[in-house]
Amino acid sequence: MSNILELKNINKTYRGKTEDLHILKDLNLEVEEGEFISILGKSGSGKSTLLGIIGLLDNFDSGEIYINNNKIDKFESNKLDRLKNKDLGFVFQFHYLLPEFTALENVMIPRLIEDFSNKKIIEEKAKTLLKKIGLGERYNNKPSQLSGGEKQRVAIARALINDPKIILADEPTGNLDEETSEEIHRLLQKINKENNQTIIVVTHSKELANITNKQYFVKHGKLVLEK
Repeated sequence: MSNILELKNINKTYRGKTEDLHILKDLNLEVEEGEFISILGKSGSGKSTLLGIIGLLDNFDSGEIYINNNKIDKFESNKLDRLKNKDLGFVFQFHYLLPEFTALENVMIPRLIEDFSNKKIIEEKAKTLLKKIGLGERYNNKPSQLSGGEKQRVAIARALINDPKIILADEPTGNLDEETSEEIHRLLQKINKENNQTIIVVTHSKELANITNKQYFVKHGKLVLEK
């Protein structure tokens, strides 16, 4: 199996008025295609910062990142945006669905940004994804008409619409009750197994971490693999 993601000696420091916070220190990570890994750590340890760096949402001070064997800092900004939209799918603690659009339209949006000319094909793909996650009857419902778990399912379908190489999830069940969280855990596990989908999840939930292939902890700015 080849690495779909590789981080080499990543450093990140937040500059403060009185002191600097060196939050990531020569951090390394290798992720193989199809792996499902979790990243845990105390609040403020840098795990969400790390996910933001992997997702090209946050800058880093030094080091190297390779996604699908491409060194990302070699791309121009417009190519980075394209890579971020096409190769990376994002799921956050809060679903960030657009309230004025239906579930179907919310799922379609990332693909339409890339290719508006094939709207009908994209619509059919979005419907297929919503069916697979159990929302085949909710195409035309707006976010205000969906439960918390249903909104998060729509967010997961939206993350999948561009067939991304990697799904990045930041506390995907942090805002849900226990029963609904378990449903989302099972859905992520199903997506990983059936699609051979690489998933990296940051979480406080040991229940979610326990279904992943590997558990990493952010400690003193580095990643430690739980044995």
